[in-house]
Amino acid sequence: MKLELIPANTKMEANGDGASFDISSSATRTFLCLLTVADQIEQESLDISIYGSADGEKWTPKPLLKLPQQFYRGTTKMVLDLSLRPQIKFMRARWELNRWGRGAPLPMFVAGLHVEEIPGMSRKAVPKGAAVASE
Repeated sequence: MKLELIPANTKMEANGDGASFDISSSATRTFLCLLTVADQIEQESLDISIYGSADGEKWTPKPLLKLPQQFYRGTTKMVLDLSLRPQIKFMRARWELNRWGRGAPLPMFVAGLHVEEIPGMSRKAVPKGAAVASE
């Protein structure tokens, strides 16, 4: 399963929500999220979160995943594991822009958020008596 929660090179000048995607057919319910910022102007920030829904209408009050705040061009990767949240059947991205300082009053980012299903993460417990790293 491969999804473009925010299509590549989307120009963002205001806060917004992406389209919703049905993930109910996902086998692993584990996703690699790849945020790519292709362009931006100075003195601004971009916050991107992923929200979930059981029905595609009512969305989680808190994000399932909040990516690190972005200020510059580049790529950020994070894993979203929904294997313990079977009620989530839809996902979508939400972005918030903030601008400060002088210059044009509107923020502007060009970015995309690609999400791809990956193998599930191991849930095996540490065997009894196994050495565990500690400080």
